[in-house]
Amino acid sequence: MMSPAGPLHGVVAACICSVLHQFVRANDLGAIFAAETGFKIEDPDLVRAPDVSFVRKSRLASGLPAHGYFDGVPDLAVEVVSPTDRKRDVADKVNMWLAHGTASVWVADPVSRSVAIHRAGKRALRFSGNDEIRDDLILPGFAAAVSDFFKLPGRTT
Repeated sequence: MMSPAGPLHGVVAACICSVLHQFVRANDLGAIFAAETGFKIEDPDLVRAPDVSFVRKSRLASGLPAHGYFDGVPDLAVEVVSPTDRKRDVADKVNMWLAHGTASVWVADPVSRSVAIHRAGKRALRFSGNDEIRDDLILPGFAAAVSDFFKLPGRTT
């Protein structure tokens, strides 16, 4: 059992989910899943839930499972760093997703307001501020300012 995430974590995850959902839906690319969506990675019971995830349309041809967990890993897993996360723990999550076949893992850090894109065998790509984040391998044509992921209520920047 894990403790619930804090408000900053939740707002950032919701922002990323919203931006990605709008793009994926407008382009009919697949499905975006919110936190707590379980992905069964290995039998008998290795189930993990990224903060935001994406599965390509081609993998959804038979529909979504009516119950249980999604069988397999997402194509994109997004992990939002919490203040209590240790760097090693975040790296372990990234490596776990990649080792089981997730093509791209984004790590969003609310403190530095940055996103790193990780892929197996590649150096991480880092984006911050008004950098335009793209991940054409997973989301062809997607582009958004990283700052859109970190828009907090009551703040103008």
